[in-house]
Amino acid sequence: MPQAEHRLDTRRWRILALLALAIVLTLTTWFSAAAVIPELEREWQLSPHAVSWLANGVQIGFVCGALTASLVILPDVARLNWLMASGAALAALSNALLLLEPGPVGAIALRVMTGVALAGVYPPALKLVSTWFDRDRGLALGVVIGALTLGSSLPHLFRGLAHTIDWHVVVAASSLSALAGAVLFALFAQEGPCPFGRAVFDPRQIGPVFRNRDLLLANLGYFGHMWELYAMWAWLLIYVKNGFAAQALPSPTIASLVTFAAIAVGALGCILGGVLSDLVGRTLTTAGMMAVSGLCALLVGLTFDGPPWLFVLVILVWGISIVGDSAQFSAAVSELADQRFVGTALSAQLGIGFALTALAVWLIPLFAGSIGSWQWAFLMLVPGPLVGMVAMLLLRRSPASLRLAKGRR
Repeated sequence: MPQAEHRLDTRRWRILALLALAIVLTLTTWFSAAAVIPELEREWQLSPHAVSWLANGVQIGFVCGALTASLVILPDVARLNWLMASGAALAALSNALLLLEPGPVGAIALRVMTGVALAGVYPPALKLVSTWFDRDRGLALGVVIGALTLGSSLPHLFRGLAHTIDWHVVVAASSLSALAGAVLFALFAQEGPCPFGRAVFDPRQIGPVFRNRDLLLANLGYFGHMWELYAMWAWLLIYVKNGFAAQALPSPTIASLVTFAAIAVGALGCILGGVLSDLVGRTLTTAGMMAVSGLCALLVGLTFDGPPWLFVLVILVWGISIVGDSAQFSAAVSELADQRFVGTALSAQLGIGFALTALAVWLIPLFAGSIGSWQWAFLMLVPGPLVGMVAMLLLRRSPASLRLAKGRR
């Protein structure tokens, strides 16, 4: 390898590592409230309706922020390092304001604002990393989603290590982490040598995007994946607490640490998914991951009453498989879409996908209440990966799938 090329290769992996660290630190704000919902529910005397809105606020804000940014082509006109740094700083601020105990309405508004802020971090990060990785893109994007996954899990670690389970400590730690992430973005989020052309959001092209059969199948895969992912992440702590109670292990600390481990281990799944996607293809990787995650959503109810080791093992395998394919759906759409309207295709995918997460997060506790137990609550998620798996296998049979991952469909 020529010396100049070697230096560039070394630099792109160093930039990826710094960006991943910044994302980990910033995304701690995503589930900072969800990690302490039992304490907030007790101290603030929250109704079940308010708890659902609190758990859902970030998703709603993220959808609004991402679509608004696309409409005004913000990621195409703003310097990405300052856009991401500003988003991380705003997320830190809106999260920290929870410490003022603003009550249910104020807390929900702050969670929505946190979601809006994070829309200025996550989607631009995918674009920026892609400018450094013309090759190995599946792995690089897997690292980004892995960083998001690890960051999302950290509030549960903060909660598990705070022996008094003081929710103020969890919120303060996640806010300081996001502020550190903002500094890293400002200093190190530089675009690479392979910039994209101007990709704009054109709402007139949404119809053609969804009339394209291949794009529709890729999107259905993503929608099935998203139906399952955030609902599992949002309610896993409550589910594990109820499972351990049924097994006579009522330890909130252990429940928090298991939840942290289950979400955090998804970072390994993301890297595995990126490697497999670049080696064997996007459709096989995504279909395989969804087959495993859908099976785990079924099996976790069967192990709800124990033994504890099997219950935890299923949850950990689920944590790996449920997010391991996440980055590959966006990569597939960017490869299949009309290159003039990649921004439109990705924005439509993102908006609908996160809107589905909000619906699933809202429905899970209602379903658990209707059946009188949390044991089978996650059965409601099984249709998502099942539909997604079928869609990706159908896409694999299409000639257009040869455009995926440079022929590795």
